[in-house]
Amino acid sequence: MATQREQDAADYLKKHKIPELLENLTSMLFFHRPEKPREFLVEQLEQLKMSQQSGIKAPSLFNKANLDAVYGILDPTHQKHITFAQYKQALITLGIKDINECPEGVNEDKISHETFETEAIRGLQRCSATYEQL
Repeated sequence: MATQREQDAADYLKKHKIPELLENLTSMLFFHRPEKPREFLVEQLEQLKMSQQSGIKAPSLFNKANLDAVYGILDPTHQKHITFAQYKQALITLGIKDINECPEGVNEDKISHETFETEAIRGLQRCSATYEQL
């Protein structure tokens, strides 16, 4: 059973999304492998701060080309849609936890590339924005 001090620490970490922040920074560091890692991390934190203040896109590992590649893997025969199960699993694999359970096309079980990309970008943006909205 956690002490009050441990619970306070856990609440603090959760409130300020510290685990998510550290996970994102570490992932970006491993992906980019910059020559000057400390400077790189400072730049990422500055971009994150600017994102919070101005609403611009937060730093993220994934871009449109990455999402196109993921969609292409899920739709190798170019049917122009994937199933809801594929959509959901792909977003989970990308690290998106808060998934839109009712995206456009869900009733027909046909999620278009555009819908997948829109939902993935929104989800990644939420994941990358490891700060409280102003």
